[in-house]
This record gives sequence, structure tokens and C-alpha cells, in this order.
Amino acid sequence: MHKNSPAKPSRRAVLAGGAAALAASTIGFPSILRAADKTLKVGVYGGYFKESFDKHIFTEFTKASGIAIESVAEPTGEAWLVQLEQAARAKQAPADVSMISQTSMLKGQSVELWAPLDEAKIPGAKNVHSHLQNRYPDGRLCGVGAVSWYITLVSNTKVFPEAPTSWAELWDAKHKDQLGLLALVSNSFLLEVTATTFFGGTKMLDTEEGILKAMEKIAELKPNVKLWYRDEAQFEQALKSGEIPMGQYYHDVTGLAAADGHPVRSTFPKEGGINDSGSWAVSKASKAVDLAQVFIEYMCQPSIQALLSRKVGTSPTIDAKLTDLTPEEFAAVSSEIAPIVPRYDLYQEKADWLSQKWTELIVG
Repeated sequence: MHKNSPAKPSRRAVLAGGAAALAASTIGFPSILRAADKTLKVGVYGGYFKESFDKHIFTEFTKASGIAIESVAEPTGEAWLVQLEQAARAKQAPADVSMISQTSMLKGQSVELWAPLDEAKIPGAKNVHSHLQNRYPDGRLCGVGAVSWYITLVSNTKVFPEAPTSWAELWDAKHKDQLGLLALVSNSFLLEVTATTFFGGTKMLDTEEGILKAMEKIAELKPNVKLWYRDEAQFEQALKSGEIPMGQYYHDVTGLAAADGHPVRSTFPKEGGINDSGSWAVSKASKAVDLAQVFIEYMCQPSIQALLSRKVGTSPTIDAKLTDLTPEEFAAVSSEIAPIVPRYDLYQEKADWLSQKWTELIVG
């Protein structure tokens, strides 16, 4: 599965033991919207992720707005995008608003699948980090950051008493057969890590020549990699035991494992953690765009972003200073270090070529 979508249930299931939440503060909405017969269909990823939204987020939204939520469990990957496209052709919407991966957002934008959003109705969107505001080429807003999370440099504290400080550590010859790295070009984001760490930034990935240069550098990692993993649980167990004592993994999950007493740590390297994310987008076939905009505005509120961090383990899509998260709560899900933002455009435009070259040069 491509991990450029909000996380699959197996990952989110780990978050069930997260920190206690503070109650979401209710936001006043115009009384005109407080009609009990108004229902909005919202698509989120299934399993624990959906359960968390049903329990902690959607109920609070309905209390605040009077709009009932019918939550829809959407599949991960691009299956949901295909369903939305097919349904839109028949002028149907399986969900009015959905959580959409960044690669799927771009694919949907290319066929104008998303309803343009009225920014006057979503004033909170201006607080969302600019790289999480999705726009059509003419500037119309069509997606707003829903959740984000980090992939960081993780290590076993018994094997490595000192925390690594740079992604460059992965290339050190002393780490032969010690690394666990994500297996796919489209979910490891190692191209971006390599470009940022060694070549001054991800602009080098604008050309195939630059991408191949980055892949050649990644190929130098091969002696150090013990496991190119697709199964997150497999790597997590090996990291805890020290069998594979270093690699890349999810910051929040690693923090929970450490809190449970396992000898693991998550480090934001000086070059930044990898910030992956999903956005709220509204199907152009939806007849409830107005209600969807009320929902998106609600989700942008600082109190709700803080609630998501506490209960779902996601990183705020707005400046943390706008929230009431304590420094410890913020550190559990995010960092002040500027992130490495994935080049989702590449995984849309060059998906087949990238996968072929990745297999040839790196994981084949």
C-alpha cells in the first residue's frame, strides 16, 4: 500500500493508548446552520482511525453545528479516488467531503474532481500551513490540510546511547546490516531525504537526471539495509529488540513505544522530519458543499487541531502556537524544525518510471 495516504488502521491502532484528551471547545455557528435535518457524509480511513473520529471529533462537530455526520470508511491508497471519480460521472457522491492523500489530490485536480471552496466561508484555512492548502492552477482552493504526521530517524537506545543528528548517519559504513527502511519509492520519501541532505534541496528532483543522481546516492545505502519493509509491525518489533537498531519510522508510534518502556527513540534530524499528510476535499458531485465548508472550517480550529493531536496522534496542520498544546504534547507529534515536504507531483507524473528505476537500482 502506498503510504502517501493517511495511515492505515494497523498504524493507527497503536495510537489507542494515546494521551488523555481535553474536551473540544464548542464553536458558535450561525443559527441558520443549526438545522437537525442536515446530514453530511464524511469519508475517513477505516479501522481505529475512523473509530477515533466517530468518538472524539464528529460528535463534537454535531453538538457545535447541529449537522449530523454519516461517516464512511474509505479504503486507503487510490481505490477511493477511483470510486469518487466513477460516482461523480454518475453525479453521485459516496461522501461529500473526504480525507484524501496528496497524490490523490493532484490526480483529482487534473480532472477537476474537487469542488472549488469559498475561502470566505473557511476563514480558518488561512491558518493552515501553505503546503497543505491545495489549489487549482488558477488559484482556487480545492483542498485543506486535514491531518499530518512525521516519518523520522529512529534508533534503539541500547545499541546507540547517543541520538543521531542527521539523515546522513544512515550512510555511515559502521551501520552495515543495521537499517530498516520503507520499501517503496512513493512511501519512503528517501529521494527527498537524499536531495535535502546532500544536494541542497528537492529542486534537484525536477529533472530525471537529478532523480537518478539521488537514486545512485540511495543505492550506496544497500550494504547498510537489513530490511526494506512493507510491514510496519515487523520493523517495529525488530527496532524494539535491537535486531534492526536504526531506520525510518513514524514519530508518534515510536514515542508511544518509548512511553511503554521500549528502548527506542525518534529523532528529528537537523534536515527535518518527513511531513506526510492528507487533505479534506469535496466531491464536485456533492449537493452539500455549504455544509462541507462548515465542517472544514470547524476542523481548522485550533482547539480541534489540538484534540486531533491528543486523541489521534496527528501533527497540527496549523501553527502550534495557535493551539493550547503543551511543549510536551507538541513534541509527541511534531517539531519546530522545518520539515522535508514530499514531492507528491513526482509520484503522480512519473509513478511507473520511478517504480521501475527504484526496483532496478535499489530494491531489486
